[in-house]
Amino acid sequence: MTRQLDTEIAELGPWFHNLHLPDGTQTFPDHRLGDFPSFKWNALAPHFPERLDGRTVLDIGCNAGFYSLEFARRGARVTAIDVSEHYLMQARWAANVFGLADRIEFEKMQVYELASVERTWDIVLFLGVFYHLRYPVLGLDIVSRCVGNTLIFQSMTMPQADRSAEEPLDLPLDARERLTEDGWPKMAFIENQLAGDRTNWWVPNSACVKALLRSSGMRIVREPAHEIYWCEADPSARSNMWTWNAEEYSAATRADPGERESGSY
Repeated sequence: MTRQLDTEIAELGPWFHNLHLPDGTQTFPDHRLGDFPSFKWNALAPHFPERLDGRTVLDIGCNAGFYSLEFARRGARVTAIDVSEHYLMQARWAANVFGLADRIEFEKMQVYELASVERTWDIVLFLGVFYHLRYPVLGLDIVSRCVGNTLIFQSMTMPQADRSAEEPLDLPLDARERLTEDGWPKMAFIENQLAGDRTNWWVPNSACVKALLRSSGMRIVREPAHEIYWCEADPSARSNMWTWNAEEYSAATRADPGERESGSY
């Protein structure tokens, strides 16, 4: 059986998720990042109940399905989306190997297409996707409207001190030098490539990530690991675009920014 799995793994490669299959076989044991993404999940897992029966999960950029499988294993109903048919093939295969295919719905979809999906999920995973988006703030606003309760967000960030400048409610025009402060929310734009990937467009600092999350209608509850933010929906936040800029969102997405239905697929 292991030999057959080894053949199928090779045929489905290359892999980015190192999945630990039921017999102990791994899909990418020599990952340059280590046992990825298991080490990230180990930081998140203790914060979730052992059983998630009746809960719904949206896994955005599911790749080979590592997180989708973990939540399905705990009893959740999972919607898993990715833009890559290659990764979706891996994820569907893995779901069958684990016997969880009936709990996960896989779909090829862009983040922006969620604007036309009239529903929310209890838990939304938005991990390692934000900085790949050409239109990241729009993407985050769209994702925020899919959050019924919890958003787990992760982004590559600038390697600098994790501190935030005290941002005034109104910055005077002649005080723009404050924008250069280390802790001011900012994102670096990558015109060419970063780490050999032309879709690595943006690298925000930590202050920027936090400000963007708040502005999209999220309240940061905890930071369970480096670059990972556990958030809850907070549609009443002062800078939240849903309280003052719904028309611009509608123009950008051609979607109605009204209430969304909550429930399982």
